[in-house]
Amino acid sequence: MSRAALRVAAFAASLAFGFAAACTQGGGAAKKDDAFRVALLTPGPVSDGGWNASAYEGLQRIAKELGAETSNVQTTSPAEFEQTFRDYARQGYDLVIGHGFEYQDAAMKVGAQYPDTAFLVSSGGVSAKNVASLEFELDEATYLAGLVAASMSKTGKAGCVGGIQLPVIKTTFDGFEAGARSVRPDFKVSTVYVGSFEDVAGAKAATDALIAQGADFVLHNADAAGIGVFQAAKAGGALAFGTNKDQAPVAPDTVLASAVIDMPKAFVQVAREVKEKTFAGRVVKEGFATGCVDFTWNPALLSRVPADLRAKVDDARAKIASGALKVRP
Repeated sequence: MSRAALRVAAFAASLAFGFAAACTQGGGAAKKDDAFRVALLTPGPVSDGGWNASAYEGLQRIAKELGAETSNVQTTSPAEFEQTFRDYARQGYDLVIGHGFEYQDAAMKVGAQYPDTAFLVSSGGVSAKNVASLEFELDEATYLAGLVAASMSKTGKAGCVGGIQLPVIKTTFDGFEAGARSVRPDFKVSTVYVGSFEDVAGAKAATDALIAQGADFVLHNADAAGIGVFQAAKAGGALAFGTNKDQAPVAPDTVLASAVIDMPKAFVQVAREVKEKTFAGRVVKEGFATGCVDFTWNPALLSRVPADLRAKVDDARAKIASGALKVRP
């Protein structure tokens, strides 16, 4: 049996005894008749300071605000996605969240088998009677990052570093490039994918190469691997943009601003629907207009941004939120 298969088997066995093989809140006792239980699957560590960390914060908010018993586990392959969804559903969890585009197929398949469990895919686009997706329009915020980069760049070049090439990752880079070219049509944006969301060394090497080619601003969407982007940016004298979470605390002298998703707010909204039995499967779009996406400056570096540029960013954000400015074609 492979190492991955052993891990899945061990997790399934642990659930059979009423506790998760991961960090669990609210205890691991068998489900009470009136218990509200929510589980979270993440594709990477919740210590990444970005995508997965924000999901875990959302799970904690669900526990605090809705009194839920919660459990989370990191899964790394499609086989694990499906098996873990199924194990939680068998245990009677009310809501199971797959944190990422990659969980869509598993959610649809297992959702059809367990109609009494609600499934949520963050950054997805699928739906069924008991399956919902959150579509975060993070490109609205990365558009502003591109606008800033093109306005401040001395070289006319910037770089984007991604983990795995997924449509939702590419969309954020497209938004960045659109924002940059709204200021300077000839602005050059180069994109590199390292093939992993955890390869810090690979992300650092990719960023080093972009800086060597002249990029003085770098946007990442690489989850835990983004640490490598920040390391290279600091060493190379470039400024970086964080994603998914305010990442200024991770690299306060390097991250100029972050494209932020309020994951806790979005998770709590859906979890409350499930608890109150008003949940309906659909695709929920979240952006500037709903308050679940934002562009957040790093206060420590804000003095480097001209006042007129900050005003221009505020104006663009307002126009995007109202629909007057379209980020996507």
